[in-house]
Amino acid sequence: MTTFGSSFGNPGTSSLASAAGVTAGIHNPNNDKLVNQSPNDTVSSIAFSPKALAPNNFIVAGSWDNEVRLWQIQASGDTSPIGMIQHEAPVLDVAWSADGMTIFSVGCERTGKMWNPATNQVQPIAQHDAPIRCVRFASDLGTGSPAVVTGSWDKTLKYWDPRASTNTPLGTVTLPERVYAMDVLGPVLVVATANRRTLVYDIRNPTTPYRDKESPMRYQSRCVAIFTDMTGFALGSIEGRVGIEYIQEADQKLSFAYKCHRDRNNRIFAVNAISFHPVFGTFSTAGSDGYFNFWDKDSKMRLHQFQQVNQPITCTAFNHDGKNVIETKITKANMFETRHNIRLCSRLRLEPRSRE
Repeated sequence: MTTFGSSFGNPGTSSLASAAGVTAGIHNPNNDKLVNQSPNDTVSSIAFSPKALAPNNFIVAGSWDNEVRLWQIQASGDTSPIGMIQHEAPVLDVAWSADGMTIFSVGCERTGKMWNPATNQVQPIAQHDAPIRCVRFASDLGTGSPAVVTGSWDKTLKYWDPRASTNTPLGTVTLPERVYAMDVLGPVLVVATANRRTLVYDIRNPTTPYRDKESPMRYQSRCVAIFTDMTGFALGSIEGRVGIEYIQEADQKLSFAYKCHRDRNNRIFAVNAISFHPVFGTFSTAGSDGYFNFWDKDSKMRLHQFQQVNQPITCTAFNHDGKNVIETKITKANMFETRHNIRLCSRLRLEPRSRE
């Protein structure tokens, strides 16, 4: 494990070289803040710290260079590196515990890690027979006990007790296919798998799906995010399309899908990330076309489109109060060097609008 030279929660000066923070030559049409010392390979996942750590804001990111990195956001919007741990293979997903004291990370090495940045202790938390694609923290399984949920390409969903000293799952669910995307909010768990399946679980009954349906998309699912009111979810696919799906059968008539992340020549780009604003319920999509959009599903309107960046955007996240949003992209600084930048946008207005 490597640290950046400053303790968790206290900003400091990194002992590592500052080359990764170089901004010269980077395409930045929206004048975003660039996170200092970004990873050296593609960022696969990113997450803001939970409300429990407010007013502090931290960012954790997992990347294909086998690293999990942590930063603190200053009031100015600048970032200070806090710490880093390493996996033995690419990291595919990261998540926080509800109290903000633990970070969970999973990936291609088939073992999950549990990291306490305050003590720099790292413990194993999950084990699968194939790469672990997704990890989420569930605050309550209905018994008052929390759980870490992992979804894998071994076609299983597993629940783990983060307080347990043994690496034995609380339960294992066999899925019809490999896990490609997953989200948890409150008691709702949504899993998108290969072969275009979407499964919805009530984690108070964690082994039996509440709903198991074929995706409304014609092609592979890439990302999923649950509505802030937990009545449904948004599903993004590689075909440049988003599906708005409601969970209850009585609300199915409200479900719809729409095209996005396509250019005027009808070239199609994958929807790589969907994130919901925690206050307004509006949401963002980011795609391989380098566009970052905000939408209102209720009025079926696009609220804002940022200027196009010159590389795919891989993942996005809002902070706990929705005042900051972060996105990651691959940026070619010059022909000999590639940067994998994390960008912070702030002071955004994302309130829903009525259709006029």
